[in-house]
Amino acid sequence: MTDMMTSIGISALNAAQAGLLTTGNNIANASTPGYSREQTVQSALPSLGTGNGFIGQGVNVTTVKRLYSSFINTQLQQQQSASSQLTTYYNQIQQINNIIADPAAGLSPALQNLFSAINGVSNAPASIAARQGLISNAQSLTGTFQTLNQVMTGLASSTNQQIASSVVNINAYAKQIASLNQSILTSSASNTFQQPNSLLDQRNQLISQLSQEINATVLKQPNGSDTVYIGNGQPLVVGNQAMTLNTVPAQSNPTQLDIAYVTPNGATLRLPTNSIQGGNLGGLMAFQNQSLVPTQSQLGLIATGLGMAINTQQLQGQDLNGALGTPLFQIASPVVIANQSNTGTATVSATITQASALTGSNYTLSYNGSQYTLTRLSDHTVTTSSTMPMNVDGLSLQVSATPNAGNSYLIEPTINGAQNLKVILTDPTKIAAAIPVQGNASSTNIGTGSLSAPTVTSGLPLNPNLQDTVNLTFTSPTTYTVTDSTTGTTLASGVTYAPGGTISYNGWSATLNGAPQTNDVFTVSANTGASTDGNNAVAMGALQSQNTLLGGTASFAVAYAQLVSQVGTQTSQLQVQSTAQTNLVNQTTQNQQSISGVNLNEEAANLIQFQQAYQAAGKAIQVSNTMFSTVLGMLN
Repeated sequence: MTDMMTSIGISALNAAQAGLLTTGNNIANASTPGYSREQTVQSALPSLGTGNGFIGQGVNVTTVKRLYSSFINTQLQQQQSASSQLTTYYNQIQQINNIIADPAAGLSPALQNLFSAINGVSNAPASIAARQGLISNAQSLTGTFQTLNQVMTGLASSTNQQIASSVVNINAYAKQIASLNQSILTSSASNTFQQPNSLLDQRNQLISQLSQEINATVLKQPNGSDTVYIGNGQPLVVGNQAMTLNTVPAQSNPTQLDIAYVTPNGATLRLPTNSIQGGNLGGLMAFQNQSLVPTQSQLGLIATGLGMAINTQQLQGQDLNGALGTPLFQIASPVVIANQSNTGTATVSATITQASALTGSNYTLSYNGSQYTLTRLSDHTVTTSSTMPMNVDGLSLQVSATPNAGNSYLIEPTINGAQNLKVILTDPTKIAAAIPVQGNASSTNIGTGSLSAPTVTSGLPLNPNLQDTVNLTFTSPTTYTVTDSTTGTTLASGVTYAPGGTISYNGWSATLNGAPQTNDVFTVSANTGASTDGNNAVAMGALQSQNTLLGGTASFAVAYAQLVSQVGTQTSQLQVQSTAQTNLVNQTTQNQQSISGVNLNEEAANLIQFQQAYQAAGKAIQVSNTMFSTVLGMLN
């Protein structure tokens, strides 16, 4: 009996000791990331049958159980992945929003200053100071465009660096998970019925960190290892083998990075950009493709549209020296990038034919052997043609030769618009503030007819006869003849006079009113009063409020305001979504910690409980020893 009582006491002592050790370990790891609270699992030893019934033989510590919910943990990993993507995306786009929405550093003040300077020239066309002010403000505007573009270029470079860093982290986590898979298999093999709790916690923590870099799907295997999948189902970790990811220049645009998957046999497979979801990497890729490039292109569209509109008006004017105007701005050309997998020598070029029709989107042009397909990337609108050139959205596309089937090209019409907009006119006298033609009535006229100031209507290129001397000679009060005295050509005869009607020849238009008489003559000729004429500058200044962009729906300021609003709205939405997702992660973390987390108050109570149990077990052993000594004394 004393032997049995001693055995029971020892089993109780061992159970209490295991409880103390487990509780102590919980307390020690209360702040360890990824640690799951542990608990001893006890079972009663088989009872011994006697004539007086079954008497227990003590207790056995079956295992040390890890308090863990696989469902909640998987849910938490998915939520952390989504939260990391939203937070990363928000932090990146916020940098764009801060600069373009800045009332001092943004584009709006520079635009206003430019048109104020243009109006200054229209009011004082002979003033060299006003003309120099126009050039200075134009240079300041291009500097603002370039500053804004530099921020985005810097963000593009920074994003590439962060993408590369994220890939390094993913590879490191994959390697460690694979190593832990092997350690877990080894530990489980030596003790089939017990789990290596600390190794399982370490692996779950690494998978959690991996999920914050990229969305990962985990499939638990019967042997205890975890298989990890990413992208469109590519295995990243299989047993003790870890695959790797690489960054490679994108085939369509080498300035950006693609994610490449290295297969076990060493082959490299480019992952589709849209398959990279979740985590920091997903946020960076989404920011680059959905916000950074479109914003840079939209800013370039405004710069290109502004430069082309002012250049067009400048070319329709006459400078202070009496010469026709020359361009004020240098305009960036569209960028065409051939896919790196293309074969053959065919090249594609693009020119801007109509700035108002530009959309700000990039395009891909592909050829299947018989047909060209142009895809607008902003909304995936497709235009097809079997021949070249193609004219779409203000662009003209040409090919040097027929491409090989399967070839494709990325077309970025305005990506460099802000960066390469430059002022190339530096002589203030060459500001074309005047209209190149003027209208006059003969001093011998006897009627009351009057001719309005002519305007240029021919567009570009200008009519070569624009500045010829054209006479309107009335052969009667209701008819007139039009002659070009410069070339000696009769342009029209017997024309019926309609008061207020528009008269257009040689690329100019004017309006004749009143009641001319027979032999009255009106003349349109080259402007000899350019120093006092600011009418072309007036037309240039009117561009500020004209809807010259986005299909004739927006002015320069409105287009920029739309860009600011678009980025601001996207930033605000991401902030709200990121905050909501963070709150969801916090709630799920609380649920997970309620199961797996260490409660120090609870552990302190357990510590006292097991301490008392240990003391009681020791007392039982002491009683057993006393009884045994008593029996021995009786035998003596």
